[in-house]
Amino acid sequence: MLVIPAYVASYFIPHGDSRLSEFAHSIREFMDLIWWGLLLGIIAVGFLQYVPQRRVRQWLGDRSDFSGLSRSIAAGLLFDMCSHGILIIGMQLYRRGLSLGQTMAFLIASPWNSLSLTFIIIGLIGWKWSLLLIALSAVVAFVSGFLFDFLEKKSIVPPNPYRANLETDEELEPGFREQIGPLLANPSGWVKWFASALQESRMIIRWILLGTVLAGLLRILLRPDIFANWFGPSILGLGLTLIAATVIEVCSEGSSPIAADLINRAEAPGNGFTFLMAGVATDYTEIMSLRETTRSWRIALLLPAITVPQILVIGWILNSLS
Repeated sequence: MLVIPAYVASYFIPHGDSRLSEFAHSIREFMDLIWWGLLLGIIAVGFLQYVPQRRVRQWLGDRSDFSGLSRSIAAGLLFDMCSHGILIIGMQLYRRGLSLGQTMAFLIASPWNSLSLTFIIIGLIGWKWSLLLIALSAVVAFVSGFLFDFLEKKSIVPPNPYRANLETDEELEPGFREQIGPLLANPSGWVKWFASALQESRMIIRWILLGTVLAGLLRILLRPDIFANWFGPSILGLGLTLIAATVIEVCSEGSSPIAADLINRAEAPGNGFTFLMAGVATDYTEIMSLRETTRSWRIALLLPAITVPQILVIGWILNSLS
């Protein structure tokens, strides 16, 4: 495990002295940005384990129709944490019986849309662009959720295996308070609860930590400050932005300033939107997490296949209109 040694070393190695120093400080910067999102995600998963499936269906619906997709998108927009915490929660919701289309809509709408980050984005690029980009991300989420539901109905992708015995399980499943109350009634119960939350989240955390190492390595080779000079509002700039968003893994807090620089300095709002959206749509952490949770490579690889064309078309239109 390289993350912990590199993080500790960053406090003792002067910044900029060597590539090793740059790697260590990149790991520290990245972890300082995402630790709270990971922690909130783990805590949320700890509680979601005890939320009855019937409540998930009641709140978010049980189908990928207009109502169900809209509720999932709204939940994604309102969750106040980074993309990595959202990924943990999204996978847990899938295991609690959320439909595939709703799960994908939730994940696609969520990554850089949160209450706190929205205010940061507004400060960086203003109300006009912020609200427009949020609305467009919701459109991509809705269309993608609808398409995944269609593919599931046509048996092109497998259905959610956790929904197989949903009705039977719901009848036998105790309520939230009945489960969580006795467990948290004493200190040992809190330890058991948090250990269980970590256990449920470990698969996602593993990929996130690996992504952190790769992000540190890539940051040595690829500098974000060159985006504004190289990635203008052209087809080439849009394509290079997609490539950069794919290979540079940054969390939502890290991607927002870069996207703002693309909008403000490079005058390429479509590139900014593409960087925000495609960074998550092509994120191997999300793809591998989907693979392990859904048990389907097809579902995992269809995430970029379905979302990226929409993102590029919207990005091209935004660049053309700016």
